[in-house]
Amino acid sequence: MPLLTALILAGFVGYGAAWYMGNIEGNFALVLFLATVVTGLYWVAERLVFLPRRRAAAQALQAQSDQRRADLAAQGISQVDGDVAVAREKLLAQPWWLDWTAGLFPVILIVFLLRSFVFEPFKIPSGSMIPTLLVGDLILVNKFTYGLKLPVLNTRITGGKPLQRGDVVVFRYPPKPSVDYIKRVIGLPGDEVRYFHKQLTINGQPMPQTRISDFFDATTSEYFKQFNEQLGEKNHRIIVDDRRPAFIAGADQFQYRDNCVYSVEGVTCKVPAGHYFMMGDNRDNSLDSRYWGFVPDDNIVGKAFFVWMNFGDLSRIGSFQ
Repeated sequence: MPLLTALILAGFVGYGAAWYMGNIEGNFALVLFLATVVTGLYWVAERLVFLPRRRAAAQALQAQSDQRRADLAAQGISQVDGDVAVAREKLLAQPWWLDWTAGLFPVILIVFLLRSFVFEPFKIPSGSMIPTLLVGDLILVNKFTYGLKLPVLNTRITGGKPLQRGDVVVFRYPPKPSVDYIKRVIGLPGDEVRYFHKQLTINGQPMPQTRISDFFDATTSEYFKQFNEQLGEKNHRIIVDDRRPAFIAGADQFQYRDNCVYSVEGVTCKVPAGHYFMMGDNRDNSLDSRYWGFVPDDNIVGKAFFVWMNFGDLSRIGSFQ
């Protein structure tokens, strides 16, 4: 068992190293699931096999010691050297290969359950959601608002609230599902979304925008025009860059691309059933549904709702719209 355990642990370490070096495309959900299963098997084996064996060996050692003392006492010898207490503790102690498997199972199980069905942490990697979310924000994603899904398989097992326009959601990037993206829900199934001259229109109704003070982006040391935008009941801020054209350059070939019409003014898309149209709040610096298409409902991970840490700016901690 020590050799087998060493090989299993080496496999996990090797996978993590290859992922970190960029040699493979990692899947954290799958790794966490496998770690839960493997450590769970060791935990069960410890309770049913290994621990009883160690206890039996410790009891046998104690019985031998007691019998020896009894035999010596029968011969009139009351002073006996040696104490089996230390030896018993060594026999009962978990070996290293169980410490690193069965011993970790409760912690790994709790992390697995919380991440799969309650909350998942997520780090904002880019500026596409500025000014709502900044690079370096550590956020929490609610995994049950839109219904629970089986981990790894991503099969929905419970109903939940439908996505609303204006929700900020994490989803699996359609061209590369192993990568998580975060954007704002703009169009629901059946909606006609038009983004012309940097003005958003949904089903023929322009979304209200109110100009507010310019936003200073510390990452670029530049000021950008900032607006309050109303999406249904959600009021949020967006920024635009007047130096960039309204034309959507370099749109990919994606499923249902025929639902979109591109022009020098912008783009108009009809959202297909079971899909959503996503955009970043940093409208001119966001690769989103305008470029790579619609997000299937199966790709939705959860609703982002809270910044729990930003090590560079503690004032960022709190909820957001």
